[in-house]
Amino acid sequence: MVRYDAYNSECLVFTYKDGLLSRIAHDLKLRVERFSIEVDEDTHAISATFDPSSVRVVCAQVDGRDDPSTLTKGDKKKIADNVAKDVLRVRKHPEIRFDSTNVVQRGEGFAVEGTLQLHGKSRGIQTSIRANGDRWVTEVKVHQPDFGIKPYTAALGALKVKPDVVVRIDCPRES
Repeated sequence: MVRYDAYNSECLVFTYKDGLLSRIAHDLKLRVERFSIEVDEDTHAISATFDPSSVRVVCAQVDGRDDPSTLTKGDKKKIADNVAKDVLRVRKHPEIRFDSTNVVQRGEGFAVEGTLQLHGKSRGIQTSIRANGDRWVTEVKVHQPDFGIKPYTAALGALKVKPDVVVRIDCPRES
């Protein structure tokens, strides 16, 4: 069994602004600070848990590039609090879980199907894991309403987050 966590891997979540006031809003890069991913070396089966209360704001992004000077420490805390209380409702849903149902090797990477349990709902998802130098990388687009999550809104809906977020996981390749 190979285990990955925040000590050797990274789990990032990217959100994208929308709405009439989107020009004054920010795309965001968030980090999940507590998670565990286990991969069976023989079957390649994947089991992962993520602690939604550990989501922290890394920075704003402009045109896909990090903009670390835009948000203050207070802004980051307020956003993280909104994510925990209003979006993910972590008191009611303290864990996010993924279990693979099918993993097939494709070249240097893998095609993965599995079940994502998020916000009290379970849905099938598909992704691919690709080799990127000495790392394994996957990106999964998550449509929040599929899991009963209402994307964040403010200013009577003039400022909102798009319903699709991207989750990127980056782990070391074992040699």
